[in-house]
Amino acid sequence: MTRTVASGLAAAFLLWPAAQAMAGVPAIKTSPGNRVEACATPGRLMAFVASRNERLDPRFEKIAVHYMHHGEQLGLRWDYTFYQMLLETGYLSFRGDHGRRGDVSPKQNNFAGLGATGRGAPGESFPDVSTGVLAHLQHVLLYSGETIENPVAERTRKVQEWGILKSMQRRARGSVTFRDLARKWAPGSDYVSGLESIADRFREGFCKEPDPHPEWVAEARGTKPAVAKADAVPAEPEADRVSGAELARRAIADGKATGDDNRSGLGMSGMPSFRQPPPAISPSYSILNAPASAPSANAPRESGAGDAALSVASAAGSAAAMSSPQSSAANKPPQGAKPTASCRVWTASYGGQKALIIRVKSDKGTDFTVLDVNEGAEKREAEAYIAAYAKGGAIEAEFASQSQALEKAFELCPEG
Repeated sequence: MTRTVASGLAAAFLLWPAAQAMAGVPAIKTSPGNRVEACATPGRLMAFVASRNERLDPRFEKIAVHYMHHGEQLGLRWDYTFYQMLLETGYLSFRGDHGRRGDVSPKQNNFAGLGATGRGAPGESFPDVSTGVLAHLQHVLLYSGETIENPVAERTRKVQEWGILKSMQRRARGSVTFRDLARKWAPGSDYVSGLESIADRFREGFCKEPDPHPEWVAEARGTKPAVAKADAVPAEPEADRVSGAELARRAIADGKATGDDNRSGLGMSGMPSFRQPPPAISPSYSILNAPASAPSANAPRESGAGDAALSVASAAGSAAAMSSPQSSAANKPPQGAKPTASCRVWTASYGGQKALIIRVKSDKGTDFTVLDVNEGAEKREAEAYIAAYAKGGAIEAEFASQSQALEKAFELCPEG
């Protein structure tokens, strides 16, 4: 891989001897003794970038959130991968020496020059910032010796198939560092010195500063707290409140206890008549914090053919589970509660591991559905679900797992 921006920048970053810089470069994969530095938060990292690039494209203002999100899931030093991105892109300016444009343009969302082999070759393009970040992180993880299943980048797939990293990985004896990566990534250059000098600049200038956006850490981990509205109903005393995580845990536990551990669908508020033909895939429903007389007769029941296998029970089965001795206590409203809840939480599934929250508002209140979707088909499955069962609904948020989505849903709607 030939860098179009970083090759010119590396020399400019030579503030320390190469041997000293190499000594501090960590292993690619995290371990108990090799963790991301605690001060390397998305908020501080983006403040650092802004100090070096006053014309930062607004599309990249939270790119560090994506590096933390994907990096923690993959188990690698995403902080150093972020520094590498800054080296490759000239602090996201995509310009090299004397302000010259590199071969890769910002709109490609290619943050590591993947496939940019020089002489004007622009390399690969990715549909959004998050996908481009994931492509970069996967490619770095490949250097550590990990096998990448279905890599995002074509370059990653080719390098993996060619096996050109095997000899380097054998020499590293199971602990490939960013120094090893630099020698293979940019042979004969002072690439690693440029990488470490960026890391040192950040440590010296921003590690000791307050985090300007501490909430971005929760966002990166899929646990961003609900933002209170100015006209919201005053919250109940803290002693009486139950966290969204606890409500989610109870909901999942109740489902397992009753045998209703399937993912099912949205509340009936504001929904169309089900006399209309359902889509090819139509999950049944289950309300997790229902009033005592939750609707069931009109709920979709069909487990039809399609590109996702459903694990759902019939609506009658879900209703029976809700009235069973094991789950009735969890689903009954507290004594003295109003007969109609102002919000409700539901679940639905197309069989995937990722989860969306879909919000539907009506004159009866607000319904939140945790919809399990398949990776790569999130938008299509969400649109089909909304069209059939949640007219006027919209995607509220996306999460890596159902448990994270449930936690958020019960933060938004703790009334159950």
